Amino acid sequence: MKVRIALFGREDIIQLARLYVRDKKHIEVVPFIYKNESDIIGLVDQAIMCDVYIFTEHLPYLYAQEKVEKTDKPVVQVAVDEYMFLTSLYRLRKKHTPVLHELSIDIPNKETVEKVVGELGIEDETIYPFAYEQSHTIENIVTHHEHLWNEGKIKYVLTSITEVKRQLEDKEIPVESMVIPLGNITEAIEEAFSIVTLNSSISAQVVSGIIDIRNKEALIQSHGEPYVTEVLEKAQQALDRFKTETDSSLFLNHDQQFIMFGTKGTIDYLTGSYRDFPLLNQMEELMPPDVIVDIGFGLGLHAQEAEQHAQLALVACQKLQKHTCYIVNERQEAIGPIGVKKQLNTSALYQDLVHKARLSNQLSYNFIDFIEIRNNEPFSSNDVAEHYNVTKRSAERTINKLLTGRVIKHVGEERPYTKGRPRKLFQIVQ
Repeated sequence: MKVRIALFGREDIIQLARLYVRDKKHIEVVPFIYKNESDIIGLVDQAIMCDVYIFTEHLPYLYAQEKVEKTDKPVVQVAVDEYMFLTSLYRLRKKHTPVLHELSIDIPNKETVEKVVGELGIEDETIYPFAYEQSHTIENIVTHHEHLWNEGKIKYVLTSITEVKRQLEDKEIPVESMVIPLGNITEAIEEAFSIVTLNSSISAQVVSGIIDIRNKEALIQSHGEPYVTEVLEKAQQALDRFKTETDSSLFLNHDQQFIMFGTKGTIDYLTGSYRDFPLLNQMEELMPPDVIVDIGFGLGLHAQEAEQHAQLALVACQKLQKHTCYIVNERQEAIGPIGVKKQLNTSALYQDLVHKARLSNQLSYNFIDFIEIRNNEPFSSNDVAEHYNVTKRSAERTINKLLTGRVIKHVGEERPYTKGRPRKLFQIVQ
């Protein structure tokens, strides 16, 4: 399929993006060039025929956010991250001064500045970061910088907004723009393509995964950055195999987390690995003793929901001091830890199946095997049909016997498709 990406940005950034996609037949970049941030709202109306929106600057997105959300189109923002800020600092230092001080900075997230400044060991109270939110406008950002200049507190301004640079130049205040690295643009394009590809899947249910090395900063302090780089390379070895086996996509974000997107193949693999999760076993074999890997998978009816659930799954991993994997489904129920065998009284279950549900010996053994494979997680009649290789009607007859005998109970519903009735979920009573 060919994905049409609406790219909102300045002309120079649009040209960089076009160079990147010129040989990619599966991606079409539709440019929406603006000179003033106020033009962005009108441009959003013209982009309705595109599959996904990419905003190259954060403030224009904030201006258009309400209108964009009404279109129900997926949105990707080019990251204003540590790499972009560090690159811009280097250019500023090379062009103006060998010492970074008396500097005012505007940026979406103040933590980006604080992290880089801290890692560079710059202890200077004359660096003034200013984080702009929904309530801020070009005018009050310019006023903030101008106020510091007039008070004699700064010698330079580093801005992430082109219009701010233009207005400060008119006021003869020394100013430089942050530079958007090509890598940030290409990462946004690939993310946009992945989101659209997943959203167009026949099944609306998608899966997102976040794989994170816990306490990376502590590891850097104790062992140095090369150590963490080596750990990430080892993790990628296992993830590349997993990606191939599950037909999923994989990339490393700027927080040094591995992000995965998948559909039916990935979901099938996960639901078949509740009791024994090979990826977790591989991580245990590859990682040094002082490294813990957290793996969170989220299921949802669209990519954004799946990502949110993956974040919840990652939080659940923090409860254990070992390599851990959780899944959070579309009902925000945490399943896991995956790959850890749950205790099951198979003898008592067999007695219930034979005497209460009145199943044959063979059906009882098969059902126990089914429950053990799923690690006693909730199941639907479709799951039973697939396991026994029978029709859904036959599976439903078995479900009814189990319900009548009070061997299983109804615990919820799932909706793996946007259309059609939800499926009932069941779990054994023990």
